Amino acid sequence: MDHASPRMKAGPPLAEGGPRFTDADAMARAIFDRVGGEVRLALPLGLGKPVTLVNALTRAAVDDPGLRLSIFTALTLRRPDPGSDMERRFLEPAMDRLFGRYPALLYAELIEGDGLPENIEVSEFFFQAGTWLGNDYAQRQYISANYTHARDVLIAQRPNVLAQLLAREGDRFSLSCNTDISADLFELRRIGEMDFVAVGEVNDALPFMPGPAELTPEAVQMLLEPAEPFELFSVPRRPVSDSQHAIGLHVSRLVPDGGTLQIGIGAIGDAVANALLARDRSALGPLWDAAPMPLTGAETEPFDTGLYGVTEMLVGGMLALFEQGVLRREVDGAAIHAGFFVDARDMYERLRAMPTGQRAKIAMMPVSFTNALYGDEAAKRAARCHARFVNGCMQVSLLGDAMSDAATPGQVVSGVGGQFNFFEQAFALEDGHAILTLPATRHSKGKVTSNLVWQLPVTTVPRHMRDIVVTEYGAAHLRGQTDEEVIKRLLAIADSRFQDGLLEEAKTAGKIDAGYEIPAAQRHNTPEAIARWLGAFRETVLPDFPLGTDFNTVEKQLLPALSALGKAAGNTRTLLGLVWASVTQPPHPAEGEAMERMGFEPTPRLTEPLQARALRGALRTSTGVRYDRASSAGRSAT
Repeated sequence: MDHASPRMKAGPPLAEGGPRFTDADAMARAIFDRVGGEVRLALPLGLGKPVTLVNALTRAAVDDPGLRLSIFTALTLRRPDPGSDMERRFLEPAMDRLFGRYPALLYAELIEGDGLPENIEVSEFFFQAGTWLGNDYAQRQYISANYTHARDVLIAQRPNVLAQLLAREGDRFSLSCNTDISADLFELRRIGEMDFVAVGEVNDALPFMPGPAELTPEAVQMLLEPAEPFELFSVPRRPVSDSQHAIGLHVSRLVPDGGTLQIGIGAIGDAVANALLARDRSALGPLWDAAPMPLTGAETEPFDTGLYGVTEMLVGGMLALFEQGVLRREVDGAAIHAGFFVDARDMYERLRAMPTGQRAKIAMMPVSFTNALYGDEAAKRAARCHARFVNGCMQVSLLGDAMSDAATPGQVVSGVGGQFNFFEQAFALEDGHAILTLPATRHSKGKVTSNLVWQLPVTTVPRHMRDIVVTEYGAAHLRGQTDEEVIKRLLAIADSRFQDGLLEEAKTAGKIDAGYEIPAAQRHNTPEAIARWLGAFRETVLPDFPLGTDFNTVEKQLLPALSALGKAAGNTRTLLGLVWASVTQPPHPAEGEAMERMGFEPTPRLTEPLQARALRGALRTSTGVRYDRASSAGRSAT
C-alpha cells in the first residue's frame, strides 16, 4: 500500500537557525506576534498536548484581553479530583505514582473554576470519561463528530497554529503518540491546501515512533525545549473482575487466526488480550469444559498465522499481543497500524526500550487510515480480512441499539470517537464484525440495574447496525436477525435477575410471542455462577492484573474493600452490615497495614469514625472476594 507520509519542508528550518525556546512564555508571545494576536489552535487529543506551551498561550490570553485564543482538541487529560473523603485517602498518597506528575492544563482549570475569559474558547469532540458531566460550558462547547470527521470539523475552523508534543532522536522529530489528525494536517499543508504555523514541545520521555510518524526538522517553525520536561500522563490499570474476564473469554472465541484485531483501553480490553494470549498457549480448554452457559464462536486454537492490528488507539493489551507474537501478521512491514496512544507509564517505557527494528513494526498513522476504508480501499480490504473490532458501551437495548457516549439526553460522558467508524468498516468488510462488550449489570447508589434495557435514552450505534454483543453470559449474534430473534438472543445473555422483567416489556410491546419462555439453559446467569466457573483459574490463567499494575501490595488488598464500599454507597442497610462485620468477622490478614494506608488507626477502637468501621468491615468480608467492578477510587482516568 502507498501511504502518504507527513514528512515535508515548510517554514524557517530549525536546523538552520529556526527559533528554539527554553522559556514557554517567550515562545507564546512570539506565536501570538507571528499570527497577529489571534491563535486558532489545533491541539492533539490526549497525550500529544504540549502542556507547558499550551499553558503559556493560555496565560498570555488571560493577561491580555486584546489577544484571542481558540482551541480545538479532545481528551483533555486530568488527574482525578477525589469526590469523597475515602477516595481522597486512597488516591492522594499515590497520585504521582499512579497518574504521573502531569501538570494541570490551565484552560481546563478555568473551565472547572470561574470560567474562561471572553477572549478564550475551547471546544472538544471527545471527553475524558465523565470529567465534564454537569459542566455547562464544556457541555455547550462539545462537538459531536466521528473521529474520522473531526479532521474536517477542525479544518473548517481554519487553524493557524498546530501545537504538538514531540519525541526527538538526534536531529529528527516524531509525532509519536498522536499521528491521528496531525499527520493529515501536515500533509494538507505540504500540498498547499492548508496554511498554519507548526510549533512543538520536546519531551524525551515520549517514545520515538519511526516511519510515518517522523517529521524532518524543517516541518516545525518554533520549538520549545523546556529545562524541566513534564512527566507523561499515566493511566492506571484497573483490576479485572470475574465478569470482565468472562467477557474476554467469550470474545476470544470470535477472533479467527490470520484475521485483524482492534481492542480498546480498560479492564475489558486487558481481559480480551489476556484471553487471546491464554488461547495461544492452549490454556483455555479446561475453562471451556466447565462453562455454565452455551458457548458461541469456534475459534479456540492457538494462532498459527497470527493477527494484524489496525486500531485508532494503541493500548497495553495490543502491545502485549505484539510482544508475545500473537500480533505478527504484517501489512506493509507493520504488524500494527495505530492512530494514537495513552496508557500506563510502563507501556511508554517498553516502547522506548524496544529495538528500533521491532518498534518500526508499529506504524503510527492518521485515523483517516486506521478508522476508514476510503483511500487505497482495495488494499485496505485485502489487508483487513476477518476483522474483529472490539469496543465497549454502557447499555444495549433489547432491539440492539447501543449507548456509548452519553448517559442522559444532553449530557455527554465521553464521545462517539471512532466507535461508529469501526461499525461502518465491519459492515463493509467481508467477514468483518463489530463486537460490543458490556457487563450485564451495574452498581449505582446501592442498587444493581441491568445494562440490557428495553429502550435507551441516547443512541450511539443504531439498531440497524446491530452486530455482536458480549456480556459475561455469552455472545449474541444479531446481524440480519428479526427483532424477535434479537430480543431472544439478548435475553439469553442478560442477568437472570432481570430477564423476566425485560421479557415482559418485550411482550407488552408486541415484539415477541406472548407464549415465549427463556430456555432453562439460559436461566442461570448470575454472578455466583460466573464466580464458580472462573474461581479455580483466577490465580493462574485469569489474574487480577494480567498486564501488570502500579498499585502496590496494600492497595491491591484495599481495592476489593473499596469496591464493596462503593456498591454500598446510598444503601444504609448494606453500610450497617459492613459496620457489623467489623465487629463480628475475624480481621483481614493485612487489615492493620491497609487501615494505616488509608489514614486510620491500624487496630479497631470504639471511638473510630463510622467510615473507618465500614472500611474495616469491607476488608473483613472481601477477603478472597473478586472485584465486581473497580472501586471509584481506583478507576482508570480515561
